[in-house]
This record gives sequence, structure tokens and C-alpha cells, in this order.
Amino acid sequence: MRADGAGAAPGLAAGVGAGTLAGITDRAASDLPGQLAALAELGWSAIELRAVGGVAVADLGDEAFAGVVAALGEAGVRAVCLDSRIGDRTRPVTGPFEQDLAELEVLLRRCAELGTRYVRIASYPNDGLAEPLWRARVLSRVRELAVRAEVAGVVLLHENCSGWAGTSAERALELLSEVGSPALGLLFDTGNPVVHGYDGLAALELLAPHVEHVHVKDVVGGRFVEPGTGDARVAECVELLRARGYRGAWSLEPHVAARPHGSVELPEGASAAFVSAGRAMSRLLR
Repeated sequence: MRADGAGAAPGLAAGVGAGTLAGITDRAASDLPGQLAALAELGWSAIELRAVGGVAVADLGDEAFAGVVAALGEAGVRAVCLDSRIGDRTRPVTGPFEQDLAELEVLLRRCAELGTRYVRIASYPNDGLAEPLWRARVLSRVRELAVRAEVAGVVLLHENCSGWAGTSAERALELLSEVGSPALGLLFDTGNPVVHGYDGLAALELLAPHVEHVHVKDVVGGRFVEPGTGDARVAECVELLRARGYRGAWSLEPHVAARPHGSVELPEGASAAFVSAGRAMSRLLR
């Protein structure tokens, strides 16, 4: 248990109420007004920021980001997490670490401006290294990232996605143990196990005590579908997490109207599809 969260249930971060519903809204609209409109239609007041106008949060200029902060404040919307590209599918373990350190420094400042405590990371896809060297390099990098995050009072959330520790629950737990930092926690995405071919519920049995943030999406036959209608066993994941005391945010990442890593140009109907998925998630969580 972190010193600054003594007595708190897993996933209960500063500024995040138990059961908060949020969304990664760049799947609803590219521009911020469109993203906020989708949240307003759902009646939600929390957002997980990944990109605005097709530009990653860390790449926005200071003036543009100040506009984002002002717009969120005017709408009464708080940011529960900032999504980085650190260690994700675009940044293999052989890539320049300086790029990740620079992105983290920007995001740490932006967390302070928004009052946000979480930054999403992954743990570096391999690029031809032998497994022991891949592991060693991942651990070294995440340790350094966690040191910087801890100084800033921010928690890095490792997602069960691309990278060394995203391949199994055992590796995720090993990452936590080896890094040994209060600035590193876990993010569990309900749909990723289906995509990557492992039993998500079995993994969650091991990971649940360390999960601080949840992405909700569902998959069937390689297609992303509304939560509760696919193979991700979302309802069972929710039940398990609640039984283990999870009280953090549930952040919608539906991919129902676009490929997960597709073009900035979203298809017609993306916002409506996002809202429909959000309503399905709300029903499921109730």
C-alpha cells in the first residue's frame, strides 16, 4: 500500500471517486469539443486523455494544452489518466530510451496542471533480443521511469498490452516486484487478453490486488463489440474486481467504430457508436 494512499482500496486514487465512469474519447471524436460532447451525452464527467486533434497529449504545444485544461475546467470534466506511448507497440525495447524520458517529463508536468495522478505505459515489444536481455532492458527502463514518476507524485500504470510484462500475469507481477516502486501499478484492459490469446479472467485472479485502473472493451471473433456482448467476460471481470475491493475508474475504450490503432480520421457515426458502447458499459456496471 502506498504511503499516500494508506487505507484506500485498490484503484482509489486522489480525485477519482469509487466507480467513476470515464472514456478514452479520441475514439468518439478527434477534436476536443466532440470528445466532450460524447461524454456529456453519457452524463459522464471524467476523461482519459490520449490525443486531441490527432496529436498525442505529450506532443501538444503549451498553448494548445492550456486550451485543453481550460476546456475541461469549463465542462466540469476531470482527467483520470494520461495515456503515453512509452513502451507501446511503436517503441520496441531497442529504440532510443531518451524519447520515453522526454515524453514522461512532459506528461509529469501536465499531470500537475490537470491534477491527474496516473500515466499509462507498456513494457516494450521485443526487437530480436534474447529473452533475458529483453527482460533486463525492460526492468532497467521501467525502474528509471518510476524513479522520475515517484519524485513527481505520479503513478505509472502498466497495461496488459504490448511488451515483456504484457504477455502474462506472472511477468506483470515480476515487473512490480523487480521495480519495487510505489510509482508503478497495473492497468487491466478487459479486451486485451482476447486479442493476445490468453485467459483474462485467470490472469485477473492474480493481478486484481494490484489493479489501479481498468479499460473496458470487448471482443468477439477479432471484432471489437459493445461491452458484455463478446468473449472478454467483462461482467465476470467486474465482479471479480469489485469482490477484491476495486474502487477506481472504469474507462471505456470501445474501438467499435475504428481500428484500435487506425487513422485519426474516424468514420461517420464514431461518436454515436462510442455513446452506445458507453451505455452498454453503464448497464453492465449497474
